[in-house]
Amino acid sequence: MIDALRPRLFVPSLLAVDLDRLRRRGIEGLILDLDNTVVHWDRDATAPEFAAWIERAKEDAFRMCLVSNSLGPRVARFSVELDIPAIARAAKPRRRPFRQAMEIMGTTAEHTAVIGDQIFTDVLGGNRLHLFTVLVTPLSPLEFWTTRMLRRAERLVMPGRKAERE
Repeated sequence: MIDALRPRLFVPSLLAVDLDRLRRRGIEGLILDLDNTVVHWDRDATAPEFAAWIERAKEDAFRMCLVSNSLGPRVARFSVELDIPAIARAAKPRRRPFRQAMEIMGTTAEHTAVIGDQIFTDVLGGNRLHLFTVLVTPLSPLEFWTTRMLRRAERLVMPGRKAERE
């Protein structure tokens, strides 16, 4: 069970995700968590550097899909802003939204990575389907109250959040 909660890669931020390295691994599609991964939980716009990272990924021919447990209007707003498809109210770590995202992107598990800030939603959900999982440090300490509760359990599973296993 503990392996299901371990990311394949841990980086400080989405901005530190090396797209060339992912491409060398055969990754073609990126399932991106929204809140505290691509955008601060409490903000209504994407920071320019994160929008630029998304554009660079598009230029490098990565297919992307936002998969978020957030409500539809918020997710739809960022889907339009970033011009990438999205799945809202995903109920991660259920497998269904990850499968839907791969279907939207036209990718398979072996060619898809999940990038997110939560072990019990993003990493567990991705690992359940054998996707390449990347854990990032949350952008903001501000979070929904249930997420704050899960962070305590995350520290037991991954103290210091150290990972980098290939």
